[in-house]
Amino acid sequence: MPAHWHILGTGAMGCLFASYLARQRIPLTLLPRQPAEPGDITLVVDGLGGGHRYQLPWETAGSDGPISHLLVTTKAYDVAPAVASVAHRLRPDTVVLLMANGIGFEREVRARVPGLAPTLGTTTEGAYREARWRVRHAGRGATRIGLPGGAGAPAWFANWRAAVPDCHWDMAIEQALWRKLAINCAINPLTALHGCANGQLGADPGLAAQVRALCAEIERIGIAAGQASAVTDLEAAVFAVIAGTADNQSSMLQDVRAGRRTEIDYITGHLLATATAHGLDAPRNRELMDKITAQEPSADA
Repeated sequence: MPAHWHILGTGAMGCLFASYLARQRIPLTLLPRQPAEPGDITLVVDGLGGGHRYQLPWETAGSDGPISHLLVTTKAYDVAPAVASVAHRLRPDTVVLLMANGIGFEREVRARVPGLAPTLGTTTEGAYREARWRVRHAGRGATRIGLPGGAGAPAWFANWRAAVPDCHWDMAIEQALWRKLAINCAINPLTALHGCANGQLGADPGLAAQVRALCAEIERIGIAAGQASAVTDLEAAVFAVIAGTADNQSSMLQDVRAGRRTEIDYITGHLLATATAHGLDAPRNRELMDKITAQEPSADA
């Protein structure tokens, strides 16, 4: 019998992974932040592979009953509060898989809910929400999952490997997360600041020069932090992502346009904290951090 997954975070990525699991008849329950209408949720996923419709059960975070397997796909700053909201339902052996942008939320989860040993994941799948329960699958990507410190794949991962395309257990998940962080630092803040799709960073000579300067700064920080492998050939990797996602709008750009808080604290913010810890200056990343933060809504707004 496959493990029963509860999915906390019903944005585009949470819904996309729900559809993957549901397609393989893996039992799951959605945990939306705002209650849905009575009865099952009708989730529609359009895009790659045509349109698919799923009838999925849901509960509130405050419902009773233990959770054996929990997938969290909220914004980075909501990860720890989200896990804390279901702490009364978690058991010592509950599997908690965190899949959000950036680095740093795992430490916050451990502080809020002591005793957890979260599994971490990262994906390059592309999806965006067209309506509350309607998602557009915009691009296929790879998904990597692993335990910090390195450990073999657990039994539950077999269902994920069967359900999610191009899904891998990564014995060096921290390196994979750092690689994605480095790429995001070079792309997302620039697109958010200039209000442009990813491809413009390669098409505009001035923006391309800024990307190259950012990559050089990020590489120095990564090497100092012991993440040389994660930043190897970073510039080439960043421009490959820019070309491959030319029409995409970064999540940071979407957040800025919608007047929402961005995840920059867990992306560029983590990079800057690492630079400070190793006595390095990072003026280009610092400037982007300051400019994006200045556009965010105030905490008491």
